[in-house]
Amino acid sequence: MSHHTNLIVPALQTEEEAETQTQNGSENSVWRFRGSDTAAKASSVTMRVIVYKLFDLCTPDIKKPLLPLAHGDPSVYPCYRTSIHVENALVDVIRTGKGNSYGPAAGILPARQAVADYVNRDLTNKVTPSDVFMTVGCNQGIELVIQSLARPNANILLPRPSYAHYEGRAIYSGLEVRKYDLLPENEWKIDLQGIEAMADENTVAMVIINPNNPCGNVYSYDHLKKVAETARKLGIMVISDEVYSQTIFGDNPFVPMGLFSSIAPVITLSGISKGWIVPGWRIGWIVFNDPQGIFKSTGVAQSLQQNLDISPDATTMVQLALPEILEKSNKEMFAKKNSILKQNVELVCDRLKDIPCVVCTKKPESCTYLLAKLELHLMEDIEDDMDFCMKLASEENLVFLPGVALGSKNWIRITTGVEAQMLEDAMKRLNGFCQRHLKKTETSFQALKLSENGDT
Repeated sequence: MSHHTNLIVPALQTEEEAETQTQNGSENSVWRFRGSDTAAKASSVTMRVIVYKLFDLCTPDIKKPLLPLAHGDPSVYPCYRTSIHVENALVDVIRTGKGNSYGPAAGILPARQAVADYVNRDLTNKVTPSDVFMTVGCNQGIELVIQSLARPNANILLPRPSYAHYEGRAIYSGLEVRKYDLLPENEWKIDLQGIEAMADENTVAMVIINPNNPCGNVYSYDHLKKVAETARKLGIMVISDEVYSQTIFGDNPFVPMGLFSSIAPVITLSGISKGWIVPGWRIGWIVFNDPQGIFKSTGVAQSLQQNLDISPDATTMVQLALPEILEKSNKEMFAKKNSILKQNVELVCDRLKDIPCVVCTKKPESCTYLLAKLELHLMEDIEDDMDFCMKLASEENLVFLPGVALGSKNWIRITTGVEAQMLEDAMKRLNGFCQRHLKKTETSFQALKLSENGDT
């Protein structure tokens, strides 16, 4: 598994190295500078902190290769390599030498036009290049939008479970976070009644993720229309994260939130990292879906531009390649990737049927993850999802993401955007782990069932 070298796996430091660094750093105590703790609270809720902690529990003594299934980056596996036309688009720009310069803060016009043309394929209220702002990946888009909305006493509504970067950036920007539930018993739909109950005069926006990370569902037209109507009733905007719009392998089609911009203003966040499997290219975009000009009249557009002016701009050469990439994008281009993901989901769901204590309540139809519920009452010496994942890492060198990192305690997220053989191996290790930690009465019951079936 040499292609794992680009995964986020920290280098292990020996005790001797750590001790030497500590000694060298403590020789002089008169320095007047100190590190800032400004990002401490925000950093504490990020996935990376938890993933690193789990990696530290893995050890070569287990004699099993590390299986990193806590975070998603399919690009490191050959079977997910992006299409040749995408690579050639960037290579051609590099060879012209035209992508070596700085670009404007909001992005170069050809890229903004290409994004506008791309999203307009599915929109009734068309957007223009001036509604598009290029970003350093979708994550920078999250940061810029949240910072543009931050003001004293303001709060933002985030889904639970969710992509943790939203909470981290909201905390860092001083926005109060209020979490609404996604309902597992109702196909992970948004709890709109809960949103109305928690919103107040200081609520500025609600965030939705569609297709949804980590749940893997795709919202319907009718449900999204109700979201827009709720936002209008509350006087807030909708921030719609649609970065997985080209990673759907179920029957429900993707519906852009921008279709409902005449009901409530919508900011769309997206990019090419997930659909085109090039997260390292760091190119994304923000789109204003706002036919009534509300973002301009409320100062949101001005605030975003000001934040762009003090932020690094997206890579010029990738922006120049974007028109070629987006113009030739179609469903056939994404079919191979989505077919592999569908097969992997089927594999994991099939194996989980025979694994005690871990249940997939709804088969995902999008994204690169599977959310599973832990039945901890069937297990002994396992306190919660974090304890489950820590012991799994230390005993099996298998790393899943505990649900607490996403806001949902006693769930786990399994990355499916890997090679099928890794998932086969992971399910075997997971089964062995669960069997070892099954309550003795349950173990006896399982043995009795096997005996009754004539198995030995």
